[in-house]
Amino acid sequence: MNLDNLIQPITSFLNCSTPNEWIAAAIQPENLDVLLIDHMICELKAAQTAMWLMRKYAVDKASGDQLLAWLSPYENFIYKREGRLEDLRDLKGISKKLVIRPDSKYGQDLVDKMVMLIREELHHFYQVLEIMEEKGVDYRSITPGRYAKGMMRHVKTHEPDTLIDKLICGAYIEARSCERFAKLAPHVEKRLGDFYVSLLRSEARHFQDYLVLAEEIAGHDISERIVYFGKVEAELISTPDSDFKFHSGLPVFIV
Repeated sequence: MNLDNLIQPITSFLNCSTPNEWIAAAIQPENLDVLLIDHMICELKAAQTAMWLMRKYAVDKASGDQLLAWLSPYENFIYKREGRLEDLRDLKGISKKLVIRPDSKYGQDLVDKMVMLIREELHHFYQVLEIMEEKGVDYRSITPGRYAKGMMRHVKTHEPDTLIDKLICGAYIEARSCERFAKLAPHVEKRLGDFYVSLLRSEARHFQDYLVLAEEIAGHDISERIVYFGKVEAELISTPDSDFKFHSGLPVFIV
């Protein structure tokens, strides 16, 4: 599938395009470090979110413990500075079949989609680390941007609406990531541009997976909530933001 076919559903889903001013800021050499570090953190957080959804809503305790163990080396590498990059390359995924809790209402489809997403996000996490090493970018702690928190503050607080809203938010976050891969690819050096194109090819379906799950779990039309979060997401992307990150809004600084 060519890139135009991949990106078209994503741009149709999103309510606005990334501002050109953000692209101009993102390709400045002085912003490369934070762009890569924040991207790497986003890949890990996507895996953590998928794991959390399974542990909270779907799998039994033993399976939840297995999921925690799967992510632990990646989290320790970042948060505790334990291990080496080479150690992450050969890590295996889960070794046993995950067991759905008898009282779970959400079933195997959520688990299957989230396990596949985790596999891909952790692989991409490692790939970003490889590029950081190639470019001499050392990991450092950075403050989170406003984007994800700005989305999540609108999530309803009663089930199943909480889960449905979080899945819709996940769809927008994944779609925006892919849109930015496509926007950045032509403007960066070939190694990084090829990487962003490969991520777009791999992750283009993620937003649809989240939407399908949200619709299945709701069992009714959720278009009103999808429209609502689309407006929230577009405002975060298109309004002034003083903190440059992978998902930040309109830069207020002069490039």
